[in-house]
Amino acid sequence: MPTIYLSPSIQPYNKYLTEGDEQCWMNRIADDMVPMLEQNGINVVRNTPNTSLGQAIRESNAGNYDLHLALHSNAGPSNLAGKLRGPDVYYYPYSASGKRAAELIADELRKIYPDPDLVSTVATTRLAEITKTSAPAVLVEIAYHDNAEDEAWIRNNITVIAEALTRAAVSYTHLRA
Repeated sequence: MPTIYLSPSIQPYNKYLTEGDEQCWMNRIADDMVPMLEQNGINVVRNTPNTSLGQAIRESNAGNYDLHLALHSNAGPSNLAGKLRGPDVYYYPYSASGKRAAELIADELRKIYPDPDLVSTVATTRLAEITKTSAPAVLVEIAYHDNAEDEAWIRNNITVIAEALTRAAVSYTHLRA
């Protein structure tokens, strides 16, 4: 049975424009995803809001996971605050499996995000959850929480986002089987 390490944000200091924060909303998405993944035959282990980034990476590396999936929301640099929009799906450039998972996630997000052209995959060697995890890893910046439209989209589409991410994870794990 495939197993995913689900790692929603542990960043309560990234405040949303209207209510809540990154940790709150990403954990709500993860809360919705867990039963969906389990109903599709995928075991899930996840971090908790009290887990540090280092602990989450160590927990992930201690298991035999098919995918490490980190859930985040984004904020633009100060000169672009509130101006950027769209999901960014990060993966390690030297991981064919990570890239494939990122592409599947981006494809599913394009189906639900208001402007599909703004959904992108991004290779990176700068994010610890991508470079320091043993399992193929993807970090999804679901949308920009410093942009009013994106923030509202996240808050109003928790279950829809969870369903899209679950569909991608199910497709990915079936490809690996």
